[in-house]
Amino acid sequence: MSEQLPDVQASSPDVSVGLNRVGVTGVEKLVKIDRREDRPIVLMAEFEAYVDLPKWRKGIDMSRNMEVVDEILEEAVSEPAYRVEDVCGDVAERLLDKHDYTSRAEVRMEAEYVIRERTPASDRQTQSTADIIASATADEDGTRAEIGCHVVGMTVCPCSQGMSEARARETLRELDVEEDVIERFLDEVPQPGHSQRGHATITVEAAGSPDVELHDLIDIARDSMSARIYNYAKRPDEDHMTYESHANAKFVEDCVRALAENAVERLDLPDDAVLSMKQSNDESIHQHNAHAERVAEFGQLKAELNGQ
Repeated sequence: MSEQLPDVQASSPDVSVGLNRVGVTGVEKLVKIDRREDRPIVLMAEFEAYVDLPKWRKGIDMSRNMEVVDEILEEAVSEPAYRVEDVCGDVAERLLDKHDYTSRAEVRMEAEYVIRERTPASDRQTQSTADIIASATADEDGTRAEIGCHVVGMTVCPCSQGMSEARARETLRELDVEEDVIERFLDEVPQPGHSQRGHATITVEAAGSPDVELHDLIDIARDSMSARIYNYAKRPDEDHMTYESHANAKFVEDCVRALAENAVERLDLPDDAVLSMKQSNDESIHQHNAHAERVAEFGQLKAELNGQ
């Protein structure tokens, strides 16, 4: 019988410093999410899994991390699972159980989700995509899970549009157009402004699992920008998106505030649920991009929107 190999990872490190997150990234797995009244959703998901490491231990059991991730994800494919965040929570809890030296485990997942929809003007069948974000953290106090999405849309700069409107008003006056006609025209025909590709992200974190539907979060995010965009578009659809976006011009800050307002109006969450909302715009006439974000408890957002 060969001599048992030493467990180097369980030895003491040369430098006694604890680490917050040690684990694996880039773990790709097929995950099946069942739906009670519809066909299941199959996702090609990418996982990250971490545990904390005490200062007296040299390393984690990396193979054990992979064993747990593989084990639970294989079960997620073969057994009913209804929420992606619950899959993350299950993996995090198993990691905590498997590593007796750790006090905290964290699992994060991202996947591309395909949405079937119809174009806004031509009413053609098309598809759009959203990035699903799910995570869970397990420790001695229990498990907190997070679910959210990242979507792409369109924004128009109100400042740029305001300058175009001032130019149009001046030109119409020079053409001797009556003032009331000018105002009626400008009310009906939004003036040009420079547009941006917008990226909206919203996540909800709560103890256990947030009671929120992923589709609701996707709709909230898409509706927070100047206009939705569509993968397939005929000319009437292009006209629709152009008009809608210019009729609803928004700064990057406006988009985050719209995320907050839409979330409070459409979601029913406990006051201590934490919302993270971000908006980033790829500027078209600048070399820099614009960014804004807000993290707050649901109850706090409700109070602010109610003027408190």
